[in-house]
Order: sequence, then C-alpha cells, then structure tokens
Amino acid sequence: MSVRVLIVDDASFMRLMLKNILVQGGFEVVGEADNGQKAIERYKELKPDIVTLDITMPELDGLSAAKEIIKYDPDAKIIMCSAMGQQGMVVDAIKAGAKDFIIKPFQGERVIEALKKISVDK
Repeated sequence: MSVRVLIVDDASFMRLMLKNILVQGGFEVVGEADNGQKAIERYKELKPDIVTLDITMPELDGLSAAKEIIKYDPDAKIIMCSAMGQQGMVVDAIKAGAKDFIIKPFQGERVIEALKKISVDK
C-alpha cells in the first residue's frame, strides 16, 4: 500500500513541484491545501500518513498548523518545508512535533529520503 501524503504550501508551483517529486517517488498525494487552517481541515478529512507543511503561509502558519494537527493526532507525521535562511524556525518546527524538515528549493532525493525515513517509522 502506498504512503498517502497531504501537501500544504501557499505557492501552487511549490505544491506542483513537490507533488511531481512524490508521485515519481511512489507516494500517493491525497490532497493539497494552501494555508494552515485548510491543512488542519484536510488532515482531519483525509487522514494522510504524512503531511508536508510550509512554515510561512497566510491565515495560519505552518508551525501553528503543526501544533493543531499534533493536538488532534499525537501520532501525526509532519515534515516542515522552509526556504533557506529559516533555520531558526526549523528548531521551532521540531519542537512543535515535526519529524523532519526539507529546504526549498526542493531537491528530489532529499524529499524522498525524508518521507521514506518517517514512513518506515509507522
């Protein structure tokens, strides 16, 4: 059975780029969201195996969304996505419950490696 992923990023081209990497890597993208509030709703609705969450988004940022998702499901597997220069936020993301982080612009091998690593931890 393939690993089901929810992609959350406010930039549609980033979602598309990530989706292409994941699909080529054998993952199933079950949904997308463009802000943290929608991420929480989609998580509850779709119950994905893994969520990729952008840190900087409108309405509700990735850190806040991660905390809410973890509150709803303590076993949630979240990978934070951040642009270069947001390393301080990465520490906050891990504290919020994220299992890993990937840096933008995405590098296919690193993305697949991060998802495979936490999908094995099921």
